[in-house]
Amino acid sequence: MAEQVTSTGAVRVRFCPSPTGNPHVGMIRTALFNWAFARHTGGTFVFRIEDTDSARDSEESYNALLDSLRWLGLDWDEGPEVGGDYGPYRQSDRLPVYAEVAKRLRDGGFAYHCYCSSEELEVRRELAKSQGRTPGYDGKCRELSLEQVEAYEDEGRDFVLRFRMPDRDFEWDDLVRGSITFAAEHVPDYVLVRGNGDPLYTLVNPVDDALMRITHVLRGEDLLSSTPRQIALYEALSTIGVSDGNTPRFGHLPYVMGEGNRKLSKRDPESSLLMYRETGYLPEALLNYLALLGWSMGDDQEFFSKEQMAAAFTLERVNQNPARFDLKKCTSINGDWIRSLAPNQLVERIIPFLVAAKLIQQQPTAEQLAILVVAAPLIQERLENLGQSVDMLSFLLVPQEQFVVDAADLEVLGADAAPTLAAAREVLVDLTNWHTDAIHEALRAALVEGLALKPKVAFTPLRVAITGRRISPPLFESMEILGKSVCLARLERAIGGG
Repeated sequence: MAEQVTSTGAVRVRFCPSPTGNPHVGMIRTALFNWAFARHTGGTFVFRIEDTDSARDSEESYNALLDSLRWLGLDWDEGPEVGGDYGPYRQSDRLPVYAEVAKRLRDGGFAYHCYCSSEELEVRRELAKSQGRTPGYDGKCRELSLEQVEAYEDEGRDFVLRFRMPDRDFEWDDLVRGSITFAAEHVPDYVLVRGNGDPLYTLVNPVDDALMRITHVLRGEDLLSSTPRQIALYEALSTIGVSDGNTPRFGHLPYVMGEGNRKLSKRDPESSLLMYRETGYLPEALLNYLALLGWSMGDDQEFFSKEQMAAAFTLERVNQNPARFDLKKCTSINGDWIRSLAPNQLVERIIPFLVAAKLIQQQPTAEQLAILVVAAPLIQERLENLGQSVDMLSFLLVPQEQFVVDAADLEVLGADAAPTLAAAREVLVDLTNWHTDAIHEALRAALVEGLALKPKVAFTPLRVAITGRRISPPLFESMEILGKSVCLARLERAIGGG
């Protein structure tokens, strides 16, 4: 399917989340696909906040959205903090606009007051189900007489504003899913404005799309059923002079599935963007993986930057089938990205985690930086996320008086290990060339050859005594970084049972 644009040729897409709770990966994938499409076509990426639900929206969530997009590097061309010709970009600042449009829709005959109570609607829905009919709104208030309206108002009934759907089927060419048709009976009249005057998503979303000249709407498959209603509303908005008459092209992105082959939800731990950020996933890696959930670079290429994605992005490569979120695959890609970093870049990335763990200061000392520069390459191949650097590097950074052996590995330093540790200390005391190869050679001669121990038996107690754990960066390189006096002190402490 061709990626058609408006007569001006300018692509305008939008990302319009609600500020409720923490951002989740499904939401971010939608933002990424819209961003990549805008960048690929030279179009405009609009960031809009849908915050008309005062009961659920929060300023904290709003700030988290902005911070998340900045962290991910998904820059927007119009929106909060950037501005633009079609602002404001927070719907809570646009309420007078929606009130005016709602009035014009009613005056134009495209919407009407509905006085049905929730209880009455539920009774009629259940009746429709029992009779095998579609259980949507049955149009009871569509053609009320003046007398009926007066009677309802005399009763003090509340009313909502309901859109009058045209009595016809709706068909459109979806940019992802091809030709789609909804029969009229499955698209009943729907509510635009609540009884208290608050506008609903069903009104504000299409109104903003029309006023902001959005040309393409790329969104989740879960919103597919709302498309006929929005197409009808766009037509009405054009008739009353709110829009320029151009209906956006729709493309519905495949579901992201979680465990048990069900749709990934906000409640699933792996859906939380904050979890990945706090754990130490690189934003480049997370975007790389999310891009693979329903889209393909081609040629079996799975490792690429967001800029490379944008250069290659076409909607023809978006898959219709649901995509399964695989945390192991995401973690593997994150590890690949960590290994792609230059050592100085890795140091920059892990510093915030070491600061949070209080291993270093916000501004590391020259000595701390020197340790990190030589130690970072030693752990780079082992890292799955940046947070793991805390455990891997802590033994290099803690003061000697705060160094402790991991409780799970204390058994390695039992009585059987004492001869090995004593022999190691004896040879290291006299070692003058304190470098990795010399340390390795001296210890191998003393323990493997001198005591006839297998390397694993010889070096495991030594590793635990020096690093505090069985699993650590390379032992002899670590000993060189720590220095002779620290290593001897830790050996003496282990030998003494401390």
